[in-house]
Amino acid sequence: MTSTQPLPRGISALIPDARAKATPGEKAAAQLLHLRTATVPVPVLAAAAELIAPQLEDPDPATREAAGAVRARLLAAIEDAAPDQ
Repeated sequence: MTSTQPLPRGISALIPDARAKATPGEKAAAQLLHLRTATVPVPVLAAAAELIAPQLEDPDPATREAAGAVRARLLAAIEDAAPDQ
């Protein structure tokens, strides 16, 4: 038995999807719902904030919303990690 559609791979294979086609923004939102805490060095947070910034201009509104929420969390974590001045 063969299928005409390839099986999902990577992290997207772990995300349940009731519909046949989900937008990238919907997939990102589903992934973000499971994110609670992470411990990483501040330079990694800063790099992630810069890398996600272009997604703020994505045509998909769900992608823009998810990118904005993630970037805000990253920037807040960077600010909270800053030593007291």
